[in-house]
Amino acid sequence: MKHRPHSSRLRDALGSLSARLLLAFLLPTLLFLALAGASVYALARASLEDELGASLSALAAATASQVSGERMLTIEPGDDVSGTRTWRNLVRLLDGVRTASGVRRVYAVDAKGRVRTDVGGNLPVGAEVPELARDRLELTRVLAGKRAASQVLFTGSDGLLYKTGYAPVVQDGQVVGAIGVEGSAAFFGPLRRLWRTFVMASGVALVALALIAVLTARGLARPLRRLMDSALRIGRGDLTTPVPPEPTREIGVLARELEVMRGALESRDRQLKLMLAGVAHEVRNPLGGIALFSGLLQEDLRAGAHADAGSHVDRIQREVTYLQRIVEDFLAFAREQPLARSPMEAPDLVSSACELLSMEASARGVTLDVDAAPAHLEADGSLLTAALVNLVKNAVQAAPPGSRVRVRGQPRDGAYAIDVQDSGPGVPESERERIFEPFFTTREQGTGLGLPLARKIVRAHGGELALRSTPGDTVFTLTLPCLPAASGQTPQARR
Repeated sequence: MKHRPHSSRLRDALGSLSARLLLAFLLPTLLFLALAGASVYALARASLEDELGASLSALAAATASQVSGERMLTIEPGDDVSGTRTWRNLVRLLDGVRTASGVRRVYAVDAKGRVRTDVGGNLPVGAEVPELARDRLELTRVLAGKRAASQVLFTGSDGLLYKTGYAPVVQDGQVVGAIGVEGSAAFFGPLRRLWRTFVMASGVALVALALIAVLTARGLARPLRRLMDSALRIGRGDLTTPVPPEPTREIGVLARELEVMRGALESRDRQLKLMLAGVAHEVRNPLGGIALFSGLLQEDLRAGAHADAGSHVDRIQREVTYLQRIVEDFLAFAREQPLARSPMEAPDLVSSACELLSMEASARGVTLDVDAAPAHLEADGSLLTAALVNLVKNAVQAAPPGSRVRVRGQPRDGAYAIDVQDSGPGVPESERERIFEPFFTTREQGTGLGLPLARKIVRAHGGELALRSTPGDTVFTLTLPCLPAASGQTPQARR
């Protein structure tokens, strides 16, 4: 089964991100517009329907108040054909209402729902009104003496929507009939046009949002794609090409962190290559010496020259010892050693390091001048002593016979500074930048790991190791954070 490359999968992920962003922009907006539009339309329609029903029923009530129930009931089938006076008077009244109000139809019915007069509907006297079967509930309320309007709109023969308002016709306190007024729901034309306009505006808004979403997705995808390319380059081993900065705040933070990671990997890779090259170089010389003197030893033993064999064995042992020191220094520099911090006094650190080198200093004719002001430290005593021993040892080896190596410790700028000063030839300016690089040394038997290891230990303690050098005056300054002084307490008392 073939696996797709990382770049293809990442590009698919970016494409999926763009699609999700587009969906995240459009789906909520579409749902909101649909719900909001439908809700507004339904509310507007219901409100307008109620208003129309109230107006029609009020008009029906006003008309019913002008109709004599007794006379209306005297109208019989055929009166519309013969045109009796009572029928004509009622037609005249209802037609006046129809003309004045602009409604489509006004009719009067008896309590059984039979037509007594129909203006606009043209049903004959005595006929049943079909709409009353639909509005039975409303008619029941009317016969109980209340006004009512049809609950639903109905479509007329002209294709328009209509609604009917009803009011009772009362004679001597008794409902003897009803007036029905049909009016057109003319407001639905503008309402429908408003709905269409809303739908079109929503469509335009969705298109605009889709465009914004696409542009936003591309704006996010481009820097992410650049970060992806940088990550792929780093994954393939290209640690020299910097990660370009990004203007977007969040992605810019990712870019900066990726650049920091790349720089750390590049530095670590460079140190690893230097260490490997340094180890190969340093190991080659003693191995060559061991091979040479072991060959001479073999020849002397074959020739029976046992007197020289001892000197060859001594040389071999010295070379083996040097090899062991290279391996130990390499391991000490390469591995991460956890710090076992504990309270300690700064003068104890300085004096213990100088005591370890007092014999070597005396053998070289160099005097150690030690002066350390009191201060409280919290450090790994053994590691920090090893770092300071390395500095003092370098100073002793560089100092001319009869001179002094001054070791001074004092509080400085909120920290504790230890200066190791010698009057040797100094460090050339061309070598000062490289003196803390692993395996860089100017000594024939030096591993070049002493100063890098010392700086590593000091930095692990939150301090720094610096160099200031001129011919006749070289100073290594080891700076450490110190604890605030506790009145009346010493490290022993705190323990």
